[in-house]
Amino acid sequence: MLFLLFELDGERYALDAREIAHVLPLAPVRAFPGTPAYIAGVIDYEGAPVPVVDLSMLALGRPARALMSTRLVLVHDHGGDAGSCAPPRRLALLLECATRTQSIAPERFAEGGIATPEARWLGPVARDENAFVQWVKVAQLLDARVRALLFPDPPSWQSLPAQAADVPKAGGAP
Repeated sequence: MLFLLFELDGERYALDAREIAHVLPLAPVRAFPGTPAYIAGVIDYEGAPVPVVDLSMLALGRPARALMSTRLVLVHDHGGDAGSCAPPRRLALLLECATRTQSIAPERFAEGGIATPEARWLGPVARDENAFVQWVKVAQLLDARVRALLFPDPPSWQSLPAQAADVPKAGGAP
């Protein structure tokens, strides 16, 4: 199975290549106030806004560094349910040192022996000739609350507050 490798403070992590739509160079991210600190903002991809999760901020509490190897990795978000009938939404991950791929047999991964309830997205680990690599589960990155912030249904801009609906239109009665 093919994985895209990246690093968090020198430790190696892996994303299943089947979950990746595109790997993009680092580009400006428009901040989006009112979201958790690890939501870096949005990027424009093919004319549509795509939310960006800064994995360094999520995991380490510091923003990703603008390195030559920092990438925006577009992944498929299936709403936490890969078996869902709903079409996947795009989500961009801001990743440092994301320039290599590696084939690792899935059966080489094993539970690390440490529960991570605050980081459900951290999956099993595998050992290779260099050290451990930990599988990051894209479907577990966002909890329901954050997914609702990033992908509101219906979109928040389509919802009018009750007061706005009661305001008379210009030149006419309500």
